[in-house]
Amino acid sequence: MLVEDSLVVRELLRHIVSRDARLRIVAAVASGEEALGMIEVVRPDVISMDIRLPGIDGLETTRRIMAERPTPIVVVADAVEDASLRISMNALRAGALSVVEKPVATTNAGYEAVADEICTQLRIMAQVPVIRRRPIGTEWATRKGAPAAAAGPLSAEAPTVLGLAASTGGPPALARVLGALPADFPLPVLVVQHMGAAFMDGFAAWLDSVVPLPVAVARDGERAEAGHVYVAPGDRHLELGPGRTLRILDSAPVSGQRPAATVLFRSIARQCGAAGIGVLLTGMGEDGALGLLDMQRAGAATVAEHESSAVVYGMPAAAVRLGAARFVLPLDRVGPEILRLAEPGRPAGAAP
Repeated sequence: MLVEDSLVVRELLRHIVSRDARLRIVAAVASGEEALGMIEVVRPDVISMDIRLPGIDGLETTRRIMAERPTPIVVVADAVEDASLRISMNALRAGALSVVEKPVATTNAGYEAVADEICTQLRIMAQVPVIRRRPIGTEWATRKGAPAAAAGPLSAEAPTVLGLAASTGGPPALARVLGALPADFPLPVLVVQHMGAAFMDGFAAWLDSVVPLPVAVARDGERAEAGHVYVAPGDRHLELGPGRTLRILDSAPVSGQRPAATVLFRSIARQCGAAGIGVLLTGMGEDGALGLLDMQRAGAATVAEHESSAVVYGMPAAAVRLGAARFVLPLDRVGPEILRLAEPGRPAGAAP
């Protein structure tokens, strides 16, 4: 189902989607009210959601769909409008799975790439199982057993850097984890989030507005400071260099990704050895698993998100299969565990 108030853009999206034989449009509506009214009738496998809608906007429409009839949602947003970006990020927090750039005229130089990305995201996200939104961790609480621990005992060496990585479902997961860290958190935080390059500045600005720590897109050559969050820029790898210097690279994608979590984690393993913390959150594919394994072998603390809270249990599952994760935790326990690891005097599970 296409939800887009502009007739021109709606017809352009219809044209783009109709070119892909694996996709079929069951409805094309101009408002959130129409989308909510049609969803039980057409029962779409995936929804393309505009954000700037008349009446009920795309964010509220997303919230209601995820509460009443959970369906994979791909947000189609104008990447250059700050207001749209903020709403788009909040829609991801409300349950949308990904955000893609809104198409422009077919004569635009980047049209084909944008059109291909829209179809790819719709196909992929249509396969993602989604559930009604509920407090993260409730399913875990009903399971028996404790968080899994792998590898051997942790090194006594004090951590110096935290690396976080995520893909599908990542923005709200990162907001949850970083939101659990206090403003005086003692480590620099390096982040890889798989997202279209056009959205990275807006993503970093949104994250900065919802967590206690200052967040910015990483710059080549700057020194990573404690209590600051550095997000990999769009379509560039982020590495940790000697002396906590950040390196931005345009080398080839790894596991089909640039930025790649494995590139970040391997650099932390090289530079920090046992004095690193690596955390791999929700995401499709296997990026990050091999890098997390390098960190674990170097003696670092490594954490993977548990299946019970992951929107897509792909990347963390790959890490668990490799034995790369010393701890496998539901999302609401990741932040407190990071605090315990970063500040050894803090009791396990203590609130910040």
